[in-house]
Amino acid sequence: MEFAVIQTGGKQYKVSKGSFVSIEKIIGEYKKGDKLSFDKVLLVEDGKNTTIGTPYIDGAKVEGEIAEIGRTRKVLVVKYKQKSRYLRRNGHRQPFFQVKITSIK
Repeated sequence: MEFAVIQTGGKQYKVSKGSFVSIEKIIGEYKKGDKLSFDKVLLVEDGKNTTIGTPYIDGAKVEGEIAEIGRTRKVLVVKYKQKSRYLRRNGHRQPFFQVKITSIK
């Protein structure tokens, strides 16, 4: 089974062709169906040979297509100090891209 390890949004993801991966939103104007190319490839395994980058592999590329753009579930942020009538509530929804990996080169 062929797979690769890519880096995007400060995180590393193990991906294979046809798999879906949820990544951090990328700055810029993107819509559903747009093509993405990841050039920060750290490792490629093709079943026989394993190529490890230092830190990245020159010429290696992983391509994908945006399947969904959305926001994750709400995370509640609460600041509370007892006996002082201090309570602050805040919610946060992190934006994300759901990407379908189309090819590993």
